[in-house]
Amino acid sequence: MLIRDRIKELRRVKASLLRPHPKNWRTHPTAQRDALRGVLAEIGYADALIARQLPDGSLQLIDGHLRAEVTPEHEVPVLVVDLDEQEAAKLLAVHDPLAGLAAANEQMLSELLAEVETGNEALQALLDGLLPSDDGGGDSPQEAAPAGVKVPELFQIVIQCRDEEHQQQLFERFTAEGLECRLLTL
Repeated sequence: MLIRDRIKELRRVKASLLRPHPKNWRTHPTAQRDALRGVLAEIGYADALIARQLPDGSLQLIDGHLRAEVTPEHEVPVLVVDLDEQEAAKLLAVHDPLAGLAAANEQMLSELLAEVETGNEALQALLDGLLPSDDGGGDSPQEAAPAGVKVPELFQIVIQCRDEEHQQQLFERFTAEGLECRLLTL
């Protein structure tokens, strides 16, 4: 199999000059932003962002959107790749999910975490969530999922209705208030 090296160069670029990819599908909740700020404060940059050069000479991000957002005034390491628009879209689609398919050796992770110290609350919360808890409360959605499948944590309320009409009234009321609802009949 021929494997091409698509990296043209490593540049240091002011993060605010990097153009976000218009098809970036990742969102970044506050906990992730705070944990990243903690890592950057305690360690700094130890990984490069990935971008491609557009015809006008600007750089369009493929990976590293959040890092660029939280450090807009910093010069950041950027791997410039020679991908066309379709290849960049493909990498954007699979880069993070591919990394998410890795399995964890829980004993090795536990030993590693025993050596890691942080004074940052958000980073500590991230570290605390890496090992499954042994609370005896049954399988979480993540533990019940097949290996490599990430199931988002959901918080729901189930309301028992008098009848179908009552169910419809509540559904209409809650959706009008902007709540995401589903009808369920058992």
